[in-house]
Amino acid sequence: MTYHPKSDFMAVMMQRGYLADCTDYQALDDALSNGVVTAYIGYDATAQSLHVGHLLNIMMLRWLQKTGHKPITLMGGGTTKVGDPSFRSDERPLLGPEQIDANIDGMKQVFAKYLSYGDAPTDALMLNNAEWLDSLNYLEFLRDIGRHFSVNRMLSFESVKSRLDREQSLSFLEFNYMILQAYDFLELHRRYGCTLQMGGSDQWGNIVNGIDLTRRVLDSEIFGLTSPLLTTSDGRKMGKSQGGAIWLNADMLSPYEFWQFWRNTTDADVGRFMKLYTELPVEECERLGALAGSEINDAKIILANEVTKLCHGAEAAAAAEATAREVFEKGGVGDDLPTLELTPADLGDGISIVQLIVKSGLAKSGKEAKRLIAENGAKIDDAPLTDAGMMLDAGALSSPVKLSAGKKRHALVKLAQ
Repeated sequence: MTYHPKSDFMAVMMQRGYLADCTDYQALDDALSNGVVTAYIGYDATAQSLHVGHLLNIMMLRWLQKTGHKPITLMGGGTTKVGDPSFRSDERPLLGPEQIDANIDGMKQVFAKYLSYGDAPTDALMLNNAEWLDSLNYLEFLRDIGRHFSVNRMLSFESVKSRLDREQSLSFLEFNYMILQAYDFLELHRRYGCTLQMGGSDQWGNIVNGIDLTRRVLDSEIFGLTSPLLTTSDGRKMGKSQGGAIWLNADMLSPYEFWQFWRNTTDADVGRFMKLYTELPVEECERLGALAGSEINDAKIILANEVTKLCHGAEAAAAAEATAREVFEKGGVGDDLPTLELTPADLGDGISIVQLIVKSGLAKSGKEAKRLIAENGAKIDDAPLTDAGMMLDAGALSSPVKLSAGKKRHALVKLAQ
């Protein structure tokens, strides 16, 4: 039987492909239809920026707010000190408090672009679980909270089982992560009336733990909803590229490179990504995703523009498209290509082309740069680059030099003024 949602939010989740699983569709849909629902997603502060892998869940919070409900972005200032073991083969490196706070400051910049924060009933809240986790008394916590957890049940969760099946160590520290995350839900419900936790489908076990704990301690009905773990049509994890993570902060990845990532979407993914990462109507997403031949490239530009507008603003999206047209159609040099500035000290008596390719981020190592040249994949100022031993001096760099790896990745190299 197909379930027809009554609430706008649940309809969006189902129509646009955000929904993997839900603890109780009907009851959650009823709650969403009958008033403002407060929902949260937790983010551990393991890096200074969020990346494209987080964008699906950020869009879920945005749709939650657009359909009249209240989002909470919960920063894991406390849980980051422990590290989430879910589906990892090793422990996360532990970070100090200063680094965690700096990471949270960087991540906040992204959320402000997607959500409206404030004091109104549906304004978003930015919270930090260090607020209640840092002051926990261990013995009281064991007695009041720990007694509600069955170790047998925790061992049955996929994230734990996969580690044990591979005979990989699972420390007691990490085992506690599940209990702390469950406790977050309990505290958010108690303090802020939060009744829904959302997350990727790898968080299902953690979410169910929080629901069980809150029911046992407060006898409240709360819900969990998960999104699918996205892979691209060629099987890669969403958000990873050859150059590394696709960051959402402009100071860690230029808006042009961000735009370019979406412009390079595989044909088969265009319609699906339109629904998940833009706010274009579903019918329009499906129409654009069904285009073929050279027309699909027009759809990819629309996708890149729409996603970049949300993350970096309309001006950045327009500038990125203009640069792309200049670079690809006219072979020119765009102003906001990724740029490597060399000082006279960097340059010395001259610098090898291989070093420049690595320094500009077009290859990860000298070996990879040499292979790129050997396979005719590198260009300098749009001319094929064939000599891996080429050296450039100050005279060669008197005006900016454009380096290319393949057809779609470019960088400028210039001397610092």
